[in-house]
Amino acid sequence: MIQYKTKEEIELIRKSALLLSDALAEVARTIKPGMSTLEVDAVADRYIVDHGATPSFKNYKGFPAACCISVNEAVVHGIPDKYVLKDGDIVTVDCGVFMNGFHADSAYTFAIGNVADNILRLMGATKASLYKGIEKAIVGNRIGDISYAIQEYTEKERGYGVVRELVGHGLGRHLHEDPQVPNYGKRGSGPVMKEGLVIAIEPMINLRSKDVEYLEDGWTVVTRDNSPSVHFEHTVAVGKGKADILSNFAEIEKAEKNNPELNTNY
Repeated sequence: MIQYKTKEEIELIRKSALLLSDALAEVARTIKPGMSTLEVDAVADRYIVDHGATPSFKNYKGFPAACCISVNEAVVHGIPDKYVLKDGDIVTVDCGVFMNGFHADSAYTFAIGNVADNILRLMGATKASLYKGIEKAIVGNRIGDISYAIQEYTEKERGYGVVRELVGHGLGRHLHEDPQVPNYGKRGSGPVMKEGLVIAIEPMINLRSKDVEYLEDGWTVVTRDNSPSVHFEHTVAVGKGKADILSNFAEIEKAEKNNPELNTNY
């Protein structure tokens, strides 16, 4: 059952989302080769807690960290560990914030140093597809319109693999709410979007095949062919005529460009 939000509740979600965006910007300022993914997680965790909020993912169904950190062929839900980032890696930091009774959810993929051009192009296409999907998050459209826009841009036009097993979702008082928001589908399908709907739109796009598998840790999802995967995510409120993006990449992008260890040529 879809839980629609009041204008006041959407503003509370925006506060959570903007704090989350600031936490990811702090990651963008500090991430570099030689850091472990545990150290990256600690940066976001500390920032969120220091600003009076709670990391949504920590202890969620037993997940042990504040962020899901997924490197290279890992699609989502990577558990931070002692893996040390190196030149040429791509790393997705997916995180949530719970504050004032409401969750926000956002993800950003970073390129460490000399990342191959074809992977940089994948990053650019995935990020662009996020906004293609967001353009369709307006009152009167259907969820399938978002799904189709993302799939058309990444899979049909560029030949990338769109993950089927994992999807976006509603969110608010709970981290995962109805409806599901797939990154593939048919225009005009799915629930009609109404004012007050808040969703996480999150394309997860693989360089080659769409096929994925789970590791033995029970969390980490990787591409079956070991090709790289990219993930970007915004928290979005459906609007009349235009979607309202509650999270914000601007400070992340500024910090990314100012970090000499990151590659922004995508």
